[in-house]
Amino acid sequence: MIHISKRGDISRGKAVFIKAAAILVSLVVCAVIITVTTGENPLSVFETMIAGAFGTKRKTWIFLQNTAILLMISIAVTPAYRMRCWNLGAEGQVLAGALSAAACILFLPQTMAPAAVIAVTLIASVAAGALWAAVPAFFKSRWNTNETLFTLMMNYVATQLVAYYVKIWENPKGSNTVGVINQKTQFGWLPQVYNKQLLVVIVAVVLTAAAYVYLRYSKHGYEISVVGESERTARYIGINVRRVIMRTMVLSGAVSGLVGFLLVSGINHTISASIAGGQGFTAVMISWMSKFNPLVMVLSSGLLMFMDAGAGDIATYFGLNQSFGDMLTAIIIFFIIGSEFFANYRLSFAHKNREVNGNV
Repeated sequence: MIHISKRGDISRGKAVFIKAAAILVSLVVCAVIITVTTGENPLSVFETMIAGAFGTKRKTWIFLQNTAILLMISIAVTPAYRMRCWNLGAEGQVLAGALSAAACILFLPQTMAPAAVIAVTLIASVAAGALWAAVPAFFKSRWNTNETLFTLMMNYVATQLVAYYVKIWENPKGSNTVGVINQKTQFGWLPQVYNKQLLVVIVAVVLTAAAYVYLRYSKHGYEISVVGESERTARYIGINVRRVIMRTMVLSGAVSGLVGFLLVSGINHTISASIAGGQGFTAVMISWMSKFNPLVMVLSSGLLMFMDAGAGDIATYFGLNQSFGDMLTAIIIFFIIGSEFFANYRLSFAHKNREVNGNV
C-alpha cells in the first residue's frame, strides 16, 4: 500500500536535485521515444535541438529575444499570482499595449522629435495595458467577481479589437495586414543598440531585477504576499485589500503593455491579432513552474524557448512533423511539473504491516 504525506520544508539543494533528476529522466524517455519511433540517433536529435537555438549568431540573438519577451510577460502576471488573483489576461493586455503603440506610430505627426514619439508611444502602451487589467480588477475588488473568466473574456475582446483595426489600417488594401509601419522613415521605431534584440534583452534584465526586489523587499511586495495567504489576515492587520488588488492588477497590465510596445516599436514594426503568439498563456505555466520567483523564471523561459527553437530544426533536418519536436518539449515540461509532486509530498510504502519509508 502506498501512503502519500505532505513534506515539510526541504532544502534548496534537494529541490534542485529533484528538478535535475526529472530533466534527466525526461531526456532518457525522449531518447527511447526517438529511437523507437524514428530510428534516429537520439544524440543527433539533441545536437540538432542545440543548433536550433545556438547554431548561428542570428539564432542565438533570436533565442535571447524570444526568451526576454516570454520572461517579461511571466513577470507581468507574477504579482497577481502571488496574491492568488488568477490573471489570465496577459495576452489581451499585451495586445492592448501593441494596438496603442501602432496607433501612435501611425497617427502622431511625423514632425515630432523621435524621443518625444517614443516617450508618448511608451506611455500610451503602458496605460492601455494597465487599463485593460484595471477593468477586471475593479470588478474583482468591488464585487469579488471571478477574475479568471473576466480576464479570459478580455483577451477575446482585445483580439477582435486588434483584428478590427488591422482591417481598417490594412496596407495595401485587401491584404488584411498592416504591413511594416513607416518602413522608409522608421518613424516611431526604437533605436537599435548593436542590434534590435539587445535592447529588448536589456529591458528584460532590468525588469527581472526590479521585480525580484519589488516582490521580495518592498512594502507592496509584502502586502501582496499577505493578501495571497489570507485576505482576512490582511484586513485584520490593516491592509486595504481592495487597493492591493487594484494596484497589483494594474501593475501586471502595465508591464504587459510595455511588452506590447516592444513588440511593435522594437521588433515587428507592425500589428496583428497574433503578435503576442500565445505567450500570455505560456507565461502562466512559466510563473507557476518557477514558484513566482523572477530569477528562476529566467531559466524556465530559456528552457522553453530552447525547446521551441529546437523543435523547428528537428522537423527541418530529419523530415519529421513539427509536432514531433513539440511532443518532446511537452514530455520534458511534464516531468519538470511532475517533479513538484515529489518536492512537496513523500511516498511511504507499507508491506505486510511493516512500513518502509522512501523519500522519492
